[in-house]
Amino acid sequence: MKLLTPPLNALFRKKFLLSKIFTNNFSRINRNFTVMEEIFVNKVAESGIVSLDLETFYPKEDIALFDMKDYLFMGLILKEKDFRESLKLLDTTVYADKIVAVTCSADAVIPMWAYMLVASYLQPVASEIAFGNQDEIKNMLLLKNIDQLPVDNFIDKRVVIKGCGEIPVGEAAYLKATKLLRPIAKSIMYGEPCSTVPIYKKK
Repeated sequence: MKLLTPPLNALFRKKFLLSKIFTNNFSRINRNFTVMEEIFVNKVAESGIVSLDLETFYPKEDIALFDMKDYLFMGLILKEKDFRESLKLLDTTVYADKIVAVTCSADAVIPMWAYMLVASYLQPVASEIAFGNQDEIKNMLLLKNIDQLPVDNFIDKRVVIKGCGEIPVGEAAYLKATKLLRPIAKSIMYGEPCSTVPIYKKK
């Protein structure tokens, strides 16, 4: 039984035509998306909305940890003589030019002079010393950075404070930013320019 097959040229022309149709359609779709994106960007620009990304204020410095627990007898008791000797042998180079978070992760009573003694050893090498764990220090520095916000750039502006980012900025940062912007902004929103939650509008 003889099978009827279309000529090779005919098959090639058919595949070429289908490929051309698909390519043209894809190009039109891509152009449409590009036009829509440009329209959206233009509308945002025309609306006078200013976007504020709090992630840009997140500290980028290295933060080293000094845990008092590592210097306690049985992880519970601070012996003054042993503690002083341990600090004399401390390799301070690991803290050089870094922000040092000083804390005690153990449930122990640490005398105040012990923290003061630690600071006296770290001060010559560390860029900054603060009490708390690394996350707490990062949050403290974040709020400190937000305090430097150039508020004059937001006078009578419609401000969107961006949310849902990749870095866990935290509630305190949004409180701080809103507090700074409330007296001078025309309006404050949360989210993205395309989808916002209204927070404040000047009357």
